Amino acid sequence: MGHLRIDFPGQPAKLRPVSELLWFVAHTKPRREKKLAEFCERQGFAINLLCYRSEHKYRGKSVVFEKPLFPGYAFLQVQSQQATMVRQNDHVASLLDVFDQSTFARQLQEIQAALDSGLEVRQSPIIESGRRVRIRSGPLQGIEGLVESRLGQTTVFLRLDFINQAAAIKINAEALELI
Repeated sequence: MGHLRIDFPGQPAKLRPVSELLWFVAHTKPRREKKLAEFCERQGFAINLLCYRSEHKYRGKSVVFEKPLFPGYAFLQVQSQQATMVRQNDHVASLLDVFDQSTFARQLQEIQAALDSGLEVRQSPIIESGRRVRIRSGPLQGIEGLVESRLGQTTVFLRLDFINQAAAIKINAEALELI
């Protein structure tokens, strides 16, 4: 199965006007994220299932999987009346309204940029304390996040506040500036 992310049909790099489409967060039933993405693709709904690549070795063979970065969550951009159809889908436990559409869209795009950059990205619990930083160089230049240091490595957390989750990337401290 290919990458399940759909980049806003008709406008791959930009969001459609908020008045036309609204962001919703689908909290899925366990292990049903990809099934929901397939349903949305068939219906023509824009869905973003943030996935990272995970490689495992089985009997000397390398197998690559795409796993949801935030298990149990898929991010949809649909018209209000289409949300009812998604809400009634058997794969959805609940459909959450996003109140701050612009902040949510920006945070989602930042995490997607990190996934697209090829850097190692993993799910991380949100960290309340830490320094806010901006990445100064490299493929993620300009993105802001919170920093944590562990065993000499610097990790930047890109927040998705609406679901109280974060994605983490490992990056050299020299590439960061305090905000």
